[in-house]
Amino acid sequence: MTESSSAQSGTAVVDDASRHMVRVENLHRSYGTGAAAVHALRGVSFEIPRGELVALKGRSGSGKTTLLNLVGGLDTPDQGRITVDGTDLSGLGENGLLELRRDRIGFIFQSFGLIPILSAAENVGVPMRLRKADPREREERVALLLALVGLADHAAQRPGELSGGQQQRVAIARALANRPKLLIADEPTGQLDAETGLAVMELLRAVVRGENVTALVATHDPQLLGLADRVLELADGEIVEA
Repeated sequence: MTESSSAQSGTAVVDDASRHMVRVENLHRSYGTGAAAVHALRGVSFEIPRGELVALKGRSGSGKTTLLNLVGGLDTPDQGRITVDGTDLSGLGENGLLELRRDRIGFIFQSFGLIPILSAAENVGVPMRLRKADPREREERVALLLALVGLADHAAQRPGELSGGQQQRVAIARALANRPKLLIADEPTGQLDAETGLAVMELLRAVVRGENVTALVATHDPQLLGLADRVLELADGEIVEA
């Protein structure tokens, strides 16, 4: 390769990293061995540009949660490559993956995942405590995020004192605590009624725009899919629509 072609190649890599928050190439993941093996993902490839809200749809067992876990660095593929924010996950050890999840990725779960004995404000502040943020910075960020999700007046309430929709809003605020570049949400409206679910999805879309983050959201609700910039469909471990 000539010096000029090498430079051009390097520029292409930088440009691609600047355009895409997530890049998935030929991803395979199986569970079990031999005839009993379950092939959760079969050669999945896609890209997510920065600043997009991408919805991931598919029937139960199609591989959605497996894919989210891989992109979020919670699991490793059998084959293939995942790049998040310009970082190849295969080059990271356990400590590197831990830092990636702590500093650059925010997770939102269907079950909310809040700590029952902590107030809404304390739940939101947990990620910042883990990275030992300055207490004043933490308090200011918590107050800002609770206001962002419409819960400024509920800071002192515990999860059991909040509705399902309010609990999910706290979970969204917590996911944003460390200013992540990527939000990963697994059926975030699955336990909510249709009206509340729509409000939460609209909040996620507003967060993507206002906080300048990228989001990959698994959902099966057709009404919610309409709020996404793009929809990816998984069927039997393969992308069938992109």
